[in-house]
Amino acid sequence: MLPARHRMRRSADFQRAVRSGSRAGRESLVVHMMTRTDPGSGPVVGFVVSKAVGNAVTRNLVKRRLRAAVHGHLDELPADVGIVVRALPPSADRTFAQLEGDLEGAMRTAARRRGLR
Repeated sequence: MLPARHRMRRSADFQRAVRSGSRAGRESLVVHMMTRTDPGSGPVVGFVVSKAVGNAVTRNLVKRRLRAAVHGHLDELPADVGIVVRALPPSADRTFAQLEGDLEGAMRTAARRRGLR
């Protein structure tokens, strides 16, 4: 579970990350990464898992796996980063290890494109 201070909540933050953030995709997900103007208490992360991924049970499973994968990397992220992880339909068939690998690769690419690492 992500601590409350690391959760992206406002739709304006989601829109800003998706529209102006750097984007990197993998087979099962897309990561949008932006530099926030108000760094606050660390990086914030939001998740988008649409009905195209599957039914409610499948979507919640994918969200839980993605949250757990991101939680393991919070210490590595700069405090002024905002990330939106958008799950694609193939994410429903991926294992936790595969999702985590896709997430790591996409975050690394997005950070490099944004000039964060």
